[in-house]
Amino acid sequence: MTWATFYLICFVIGLVFSFLMLLGGAGRLHLHVHLHLPHASHAGAPHAGAGHAGRGGPGQVSFLNFFSLVAFLAWFGGTGFLITQYSHVWFALGLLLATASGLVGAAIVFWFLAKVLIAHETYLDPADFDLVGTIAHVSSGIREGGTGEIVFSQAGTRKVSGARSEDGKAIGKGIEVAITRYERGIAYVRPWDEMAQ
Repeated sequence: MTWATFYLICFVIGLVFSFLMLLGGAGRLHLHVHLHLPHASHAGAPHAGAGHAGRGGPGQVSFLNFFSLVAFLAWFGGTGFLITQYSHVWFALGLLLATASGLVGAAIVFWFLAKVLIAHETYLDPADFDLVGTIAHVSSGIREGGTGEIVFSQAGTRKVSGARSEDGKAIGKGIEVAITRYERGIAYVRPWDEMAQ
C-alpha cells in the first residue's frame, strides 16, 4: 500500500462518517455507534459523561470524541493525499504536515462542539421533579373520598395536578397542602398545618 492510498482511505472514511453524522443530525437518523475511548483529562477539555460521579459536568466534552476523530481522519487524509500527489516532499515531512492538519481540523470541530453546540446543555436531575414534599394550594376543593385539583410551583413553572386527600377527608379550596405521594397522575395530599404539628 502506498502512502497516497493510505491517505485516501483515511480521507474517505472521515468523509463518509462526517456525511452520516450530518444526515443523522439533520434527518434524525440514529446510528448506534459506541466508541469507547479512554477518558484523559486535558487542560480546558474535561471528560464527557456528566451525571456520573467524578466524570465532568453539564456541557463538557472530551477532546477524544467521535466527531473530532472523524474530522481528524478527513483532514489528515485529505492533506496527506494532496501532499503525496502534488509535491515531492519526503514522506516523514508529509506525515507530519498531514498530522498537523488533522489536529487543526479536530481542534476546530472540538471547539465548535464544546463552545457552541453543548456549552449551555444541562442534565436533568430526577430529584428536581420528585413531587413528594412539595407544598401546593388546593385550587378546586377535594371532596371527601373524591378528587380535586392543586396548584404548585416546580423548577420555576406553575403546575396543576389532580389531587386526593391522603386520609380521604375533604379539603377546602385555598388550603395549603403537602404532597405525600404521587401515583398514576394523582397527588395524594395532607393539609400543611396538620403536618407542621
